[in-house]
Parts: sequence; C-alpha cells; structure tokens
Amino acid sequence: MATFTFTARDTNGRLQQGSLDAPTAAGVVGILRGRGWVVVRVVPRPDSRRSGELTLSSLSPANLLPVRSVDVEVSLRQMAVMLRSGLTLLSALQTVSEQSPRRAMRRIWQDVSRRIQEGSSLAEALGQHSAFPSLVVQLVRVGEQTGQLESVLSRASETLEERRFLRSQLLTAMAYPSLVLVAAIGVTVFIIVGVIPKLQNFLSALGRELPMTTQLLIDISSFITNYGLYGVIGAAAMIAGVFGIRTWPPARLWMDRHILRVPVIGTLLRLSGTVLLTRSLGTLIRSGVTLLEGLRTSERLLGNQYLVLQVAQSREAVMQGEVLSKSLETKGAFMPMLSSMVSVGESAGTLDEVLDEVSRYYQDQLQRSIRRLALLVEPAIIVVVGAIVGFVYISFFMALFAAAGGS
Repeated sequence: MATFTFTARDTNGRLQQGSLDAPTAAGVVGILRGRGWVVVRVVPRPDSRRSGELTLSSLSPANLLPVRSVDVEVSLRQMAVMLRSGLTLLSALQTVSEQSPRRAMRRIWQDVSRRIQEGSSLAEALGQHSAFPSLVVQLVRVGEQTGQLESVLSRASETLEERRFLRSQLLTAMAYPSLVLVAAIGVTVFIIVGVIPKLQNFLSALGRELPMTTQLLIDISSFITNYGLYGVIGAAAMIAGVFGIRTWPPARLWMDRHILRVPVIGTLLRLSGTVLLTRSLGTLIRSGVTLLEGLRTSERLLGNQYLVLQVAQSREAVMQGEVLSKSLETKGAFMPMLSSMVSVGESAGTLDEVLDEVSRYYQDQLQRSIRRLALLVEPAIIVVVGAIVGFVYISFFMALFAAAGGS
C-alpha cells in the first residue's frame, strides 16, 4: 500500500487536494471518480526513504548517457498502458518520468509535463524535443484530436521499435566480418612493421640472400614504415573532406543519388527507404492524417536526400491534382512495385492497407538481402585476409629456412 497525493475538482467545481492510500495510482483515480470528482493529478507522495533512494540512483552511470530510441519506445508504451488504465495524462507523465532510467529522459518528460500545465498540447510539448521523431509528434497530434491517444502512442512505439530493429539487423550482420578484418589487418601490420625488420637485420648479418617473397615483404614493410603515417593522414583528410562536402546540399544530393546505383549497397538502401516510407505513411494515414501531411512527415524520416527529393516532388504532384502512384515511378529511387501497389490502393480506397502490405513484403526482402550480404561478405573477407596473412607467413618461414641454411 502506497500513499498518493491528488488534485481533483468536486461536483461543485471546487479544487480539492489531499492524499489517499492505495495499491496503485489507478486505485486512487477509481476512488475519486467514485465520489463524482474530476481527477486532475495523482502522484506518489515522496518520503525520506525514497528521496535517499533517488539520491543513490542518481549516481548511476546511466544518468550521464543521452536518450536512446529504446527509451522513447518504452516510455510511450508505458504511457499508453497507464492512459488505458484510467490515469490522467499528467499522472501518466509523472509516473513515466520517475520510472525513466536516464536523467535526460526524466528531464524531457518533466519539461513536457510543465508545458502541458502551462497550456500546451502533448504534441506541441513533444515537438520541442529532438528525442521525438516527427512521426511520433504527428501521431500524437492526431490522437489528441480523435480521442484515441493511448492507441496512437502504442502504434508510435511499435513503429519506432521496427525502425530500430531494421537498423540493428544491418549493424549485426556487418559486425563480425568487420571485426575479423580489423583483427587480421592488425596482426599483419604488426608482423610487417615489428617482426620483419628485425628478421632482415638478422639475415643481413648472416650474409644470406633473401628469398624473393621475403624481399617483397621487406620492401612493403619499409614503404609502410616510411610512408604509413602520411597514408593515415591522407586517408583521414580524405574522409574529413568527404564529410565536409556532404554538408553542401547539392553535393550530398549527388552522392545520395549515385550511392543508390551501387550494387548490393544501393539495393539495401532502396529497400530500407521503401520500407520506411510505406510503414510511416501507412501508419499516419490509418491514424487519420491526410495524405499530404503524411508525405510531409515521412519525408523528414528518410536519410537519403535523393529519396527525400522524390517524396517532396510526389507531395507537390499530389497538391497539383496528380495521383501519388504516378509520381513514385522514378527509376533508381524506391522499389519498382511500390508505384503499382499504390495505384491499386488509390483505386480501391485502401491505401493504408496496401502500404502495410508493401511494407511487410519489402521488409522481408530487406531481411533476406541483409542475411545474403552477411553470407557473401564473411567468406570474401576471410579469403582476402587469409591470402594476405598466408603470404606474410610464407615469406616469414622462407626467411627462417634461409637463415637455417646459412648457419
């Protein structure tokens, strides 16, 4: 049994404040509604023991970390459950703020609660924080207008979870091959730079002629030792230059357009963009957002600027009276089946359902492509790395045999 403080209005409209003991905040809400009162706020009453616990928990390293997408997902899902259970919005915000494991997330929810008490809507308060994507803000705005806020919050949480799952799939698929490549390069560089020069001095002292492969390896070692630092600086400068050029919008648009034409990688990016567009647009339309506003919101979620341009042009075309399917036919942008399926949805008046079907289909294609890429990249890296390491070891042991023969 816990103690909760409440603020409510009685049957005469007078503001009442006090405290009640109940197992949960929902129990307090039920008691107050049983009296015929309108609940304004219900929060747990702090005591000295809980304050001490909060002081200790504030020392957790998690408090220093920034807000993650999963923090937003969990908070939205918790709010949906509490609203469905009968808690008021301010009570739900207070509870989710206290349960957030990160200080940054707690501060965000506290600020959202403060803005709502000052007269802002939930969507307006969320829009002031970059932690909430445009999709979430738009869905919340529609949920407030239609009175279905709890279902919309659940839908927003599911959408964020699916986006995070796709991103983690790609990162996981590439993690192991990248680790193998880095480890092999590290071992190879150590042998070339640290071991081979010492072996060269030893063989030179014996007056033995070096084998051809060993001499080639020594030449490579000398080149890396003399010019390796310049190569690293040049590579870093080139990477910094590429990122600098990408800050110029025309250059970034050109890069994003041509990267979609790269085999395998371009296909993955096109699949990813198609899944993101269809899922977000379908969710928004199903929640009651207009097609134009849904396109505007989905446009902000895409990372590839060429795909963003295609969505913006589609929105302009729809504003001028054209159908959406025709404006999505541009080659080299979204996947080809999208325009034909959208045409079917527009004709049948079931665009949201068709978009969901397209999203599920291309999501399955994306997952298969990621698994196929992982299956192809891993053996390719192993073969390349094995060839490099094999050459180094063969040259090393041939040098040892030459030294043994000279002794």
